[in-house]
Amino acid sequence: MKKIHIFGIVVIAIAISLIVSTLGNTSSYVNFQRAKEVAEAGNNKEMHVVGQLKKNASGEVVGIKVNPDKVSFSFIMVDNDGEEQKVYYNEPMPTDFYRTEQVVVIGGFKGETFLANKILMKCPSKYQETTV
Repeated sequence: MKKIHIFGIVVIAIAISLIVSTLGNTSSYVNFQRAKEVAEAGNNKEMHVVGQLKKNASGEVVGIKVNPDKVSFSFIMVDNDGEEQKVYYNEPMPTDFYRTEQVVVIGGFKGETFLANKILMKCPSKYQETTV
């Protein structure tokens, strides 16, 4: 066997191991019910949950509680299946959080609370056309 063949086999083995290792780190989009089931099964895998902030009848956002130190806050989120869930985020509240149209929280359940490690927001003003 030539050295080039051995080198090729090593490169292919490294490529396969990289692909397999990245597949294990992927997370999926689920609702709160599925995220809770996964956590109760003992799996600490991060989940993406898509939803909106809870609003009252007049369209105002409700359920946001900023801790006195202002470095963490919690809010009520309603997933796409209509389930309400308290979400805790251990970072300061992002700017324009009240104005966001849609929220994606990435994290998992700890007890009865969803702990978000990251929050992605869709702000409607960023996608509106501006007239000049």
